[in-house]
Amino acid sequence: MKLTEYLIGTWELVDYDYQIDGKKSEPLGQNPTGFLMYTPDGYVSAQMMKQGRPAYKSRDLHTGTVKEMAEAAHGYLAYAGAYKVIDFDEESNTITVLHTMSVSMNPTWLGETQKDLRNLKMVY
Repeated sequence: MKLTEYLIGTWELVDYDYQIDGKKSEPLGQNPTGFLMYTPDGYVSAQMMKQGRPAYKSRDLHTGTVKEMAEAAHGYLAYAGAYKVIDFDEESNTITVLHTMSVSMNPTWLGETQKDLRNLKMVY
C-alpha cells in the first residue's frame, strides 16, 4: 500500500493543543471534536470545534448577534484544500503532511501551506 493510501478516509480528532512561549494552549478546550478527511485525489477537509458552544438565540444560521458569531467562530477551526505527503519516519511512525488552504474560516490562512500540524492527535 502506498503511504498516501493509508491517509485516505476520515480521521477523528482526539486532542488539539500547541505551545505558546513554552506553555501548553488548548484553544478548542480539553475535549474538542473534529474530523480530517483525506480524498484519493489529493484534497483534505478539516473541521474542529470546542464543545459547548451556545446556539444563536435567533436559532437562524445567519442572524446571530456579532457577539454570538464571534464566540462561535472563536471555538471553530475549518479549512479545505490540497495536501501532500512529504515525509514518513518509520521509527516513530510519523507522517508529515502539508495542507494548503484554498478555503478557510480564518482568512489569515487562505492560500497558506501549513506543516506544523503535529499536535493534532487523530484516530482512524
